[in-house]
Amino acid sequence: MPAVEINPKRMLLIRPSALGDVCRSVPVAAELKALFPAAKLDWLVQDSFADAVRAHPAVDRVVLFARNRLKDGLGAKRTVVRDLRRTLREARYDLVVDAQGLLRSGLMAWATGAAVRIGHGDARECGWLGYTHAVPRRWVHTVDHMLSLLEPLGRVMPAGGTTGRLPAAWQLACPAEALAWAAEQPWAAGDGRNVVLAPTSRWAAKAWPIERFDALAARLLGRGLCERVLVVGGPGEQAQCRPLLERAAADPRVVDLVGRTSIGQLMAVIRGAALVVANDSAAVHMAAGFDRPLVALYGPTDLARVGPFLRGADAVQVRRDSDTLDHKSASGVAMMQRIGLEVVEQMAAVRLAASGR
Repeated sequence: MPAVEINPKRMLLIRPSALGDVCRSVPVAAELKALFPAAKLDWLVQDSFADAVRAHPAVDRVVLFARNRLKDGLGAKRTVVRDLRRTLREARYDLVVDAQGLLRSGLMAWATGAAVRIGHGDARECGWLGYTHAVPRRWVHTVDHMLSLLEPLGRVMPAGGTTGRLPAAWQLACPAEALAWAAEQPWAAGDGRNVVLAPTSRWAAKAWPIERFDALAARLLGRGLCERVLVVGGPGEQAQCRPLLERAAADPRVVDLVGRTSIGQLMAVIRGAALVVANDSAAVHMAAGFDRPLVALYGPTDLARVGPFLRGADAVQVRRDSDTLDHKSASGVAMMQRIGLEVVEQMAAVRLAASGR
């Protein structure tokens, strides 16, 4: 693809959602800033996910997309669209990179009026119509796929994709007030051997049985492999965690944080963990983004493309030839059921021993 000659003063990265995808898009922001260190970089993100990126040193400003207000009726929708369009126009961006690849994000790119608007040529819902430069798809991990958007700007992609450890510049950054909050919590005291369990999922085919999460907590505590177990999840997900929350009510070593943290506070919890054990969810990508020890439990997912970035050895998947990669399928549920408690316990023990905490 021909190189783009540009020396931008203002840049915009578009990646509004979802939370896990926002977290694993940080390398794109870091590399954009490395290419043009004198330029200001804004990140357009869903307002509820702003904590995930606003503290990163590569990001100068977040542009908030009030997505949830679109549900409040036609008047609210018009206000959101009008205000966002005005904000994007007034910023006078020279360069826009759309890492989302949907019609909505393509329209956001187009609305900026920037001279250079880069996105993927296979953007869904004809989102590519909003770009001046469309980059062909690379069948690599989704993070490298997003990083390929920077090839026209002079960044050279490794032939086989990124390998090795996550560079420091690509790691997540936690808001200072969330770090301060975490430091004041009772569970922050002690030797720091806290295991974070993230057992919730929107889909049954992405949920390891909650009884096994509960048994894992009992075994890790019983073997003295950790000091505490912190259970995390979003608002309204308590029912998915019931056995663990019942254990928390009876055992002070198990801490119920389900629905009790902001995004920034969740990041602080994961950043300080000795180990994270999680279903395929935002918690996995936060753990990878903070370079924390991890056991990631996967069902019907293509690990080579959307598994934890640079952490393939930390993913557990039991896949048969007859399984389909459909998160709504019965075979997906069966895949999660095949992940044995003993396997996860052993992986957790190995990582806790190696963590040195």
